Amino acid sequence: MKTIDLGLSGLSVPVVAVGCMRINGISVSEAERFVKTALENGANFFDHADIYGKGTCEEIFAQAIDMNPLIREKILIQSKCGIRPGIAFDFSKEHILASVDGILKRLKTDHLDILLLPRPDALAEPEEVAEAFEKLNGAGKVRHFGVSNQNPGQIELLERCLGEKLIVNQVQLSIAHCPMFDAQLNVNMMTDEAIVRESGLIDYCRLKGITLQAWSPFQFGFFGGVFLDNPDFPELNAKIDEIAGKYGVTNSAVAVAWILRHPAKIQVIAGTTNKQRLTDICAAGTFELTRDEWYAIYMASGKKLP
Repeated sequence: MKTIDLGLSGLSVPVVAVGCMRINGISVSEAERFVKTALENGANFFDHADIYGKGTCEEIFAQAIDMNPLIREKILIQSKCGIRPGIAFDFSKEHILASVDGILKRLKTDHLDILLLPRPDALAEPEEVAEAFEKLNGAGKVRHFGVSNQNPGQIELLERCLGEKLIVNQVQLSIAHCPMFDAQLNVNMMTDEAIVRESGLIDYCRLKGITLQAWSPFQFGFFGGVFLDNPDFPELNAKIDEIAGKYGVTNSAVAVAWILRHPAKIQVIAGTTNKQRLTDICAAGTFELTRDEWYAIYMASGKKLP
């Protein structure tokens, strides 16, 4: 599988990462086979969060991979904290520190490669977050940091207090949900697509050396459903199926390859727990769409070029 550099961290990562949000929905033995399939496909980057399954996803993953020092050095683990179910968001120093300790205990490891803070906490104090990050990094518990679903101003405000740069911003992105691409293409136009909803995030991250990670790569809207094989998207599916036939891959691989084709070098988070589907998705890292194919898919989704 193709690899990219993760931000300015020096880490080389597969273009397809394994999202573990639903791993508590399968048995430990099934999870073992699933994780083995991921590694066989070169997908050694695993994305977690302490709220996934209220921590059970991290526990099941640790059992499934038989976590030990030899295994740990062969994989990359990313997790998130900062959401408190029933409360909302909590980026306080105390919560971040306690959350990471819980994550490490459940994952049976002594460090995370990357820690992300999810959706913005309106009450976050950057200085306090920076103190937590510095303590975690100094203790060897977290090697790199990032955010999720945050705009350039929020990232700048946090980085002003940090001793190191953030390396990741995880955002929703798919063929059917790509407002950041729409805004790039519709500059100075009086259309809905021209509205810059995320403050120029994609160009900002490229300028700053921050890797975008795409979650929900098959969704339309905010959890509106998947567009693949959906009768509401006939032209899009016809075009995707046509291109899939050309490359001898599935429609899932083409949908992910469309994201990977963008020069921002985006990493895609695959959220499936199905072994075959993961294998199909990982095939996106074995070929590259042409410029014509990328635009043909974009326009088949119902978009118009200015």
